[in-house]
Amino acid sequence: MSTTTTVHLLRHGEVFNPEGILYGRAPGFVLSDRGTAMAERVAERIGDRDITHVVASPLERAQQTAGPLAKVRGVEIVTDERVIESENVFEGKPFSVGDGVLRRPSTWKHLWNPFKPSWGEPYHQVAARMWAAVEDARDAADGHEALIVSHQLPIWICRLHAEKRRFLHDPRRRQCTLCSLTSFTFDGTELTAVGYSEPAGDMIPEAERRAAFSSGTGFTEPNDLPAQPGSHPGAHPAEDTTPGNDG
Repeated sequence: MSTTTTVHLLRHGEVFNPEGILYGRAPGFVLSDRGTAMAERVAERIGDRDITHVVASPLERAQQTAGPLAKVRGVEIVTDERVIESENVFEGKPFSVGDGVLRRPSTWKHLWNPFKPSWGEPYHQVAARMWAAVEDARDAADGHEALIVSHQLPIWICRLHAEKRRFLHDPRRRQCTLCSLTSFTFDGTELTAVGYSEPAGDMIPEAERRAAFSSGTGFTEPNDLPAQPGSHPGAHPAEDTTPGNDG
């Protein structure tokens, strides 16, 4: 008899990044105060679900986002390299449309093929590693629910793969906001439904919702938290924002 299992892909919370730098896989980048509050909000809103298995990307922002929920559920975080952010040649550089790296002719050679994409890890590789991680999490939580904390592009590509849609897409149209859940429901090993929800959606600044890429903190609107978001001492002020890699 087959069992119903759900695997949730949770995007990490907001990261401190007033300069709009693409940090990609670089170590040392952590959640802002708002991002930490988002992670706590997720734990509050889905902590009573039957989540028996929690997985996270090895990057700090993903581990921190997974922490509150893992604590509530009483499970250890399983670190999985397969759900890490995608590689990108623009890592470590400022990135925005009409500014920064895009204004340098030397970078144009990386933008010639959006189908692959030419600026980073091939989409088909992202889909393969993410889906393998989803299947393993499904098996580990058989008959229950699993949660994987990853990053915007890998989550979105995984969803496109699950829905048998083409990988070429407009980043502005990704349905994957900060701390959102993309949920895959399985009957046995057969995918039967794909869902989407935003347990911390009320905490996302309007400017971030309208942005083509996620650039972390540094919004023009006033912060609605008691303290200005920031990272712990020694952390770098940066978040990723590129054609194929943004959080």
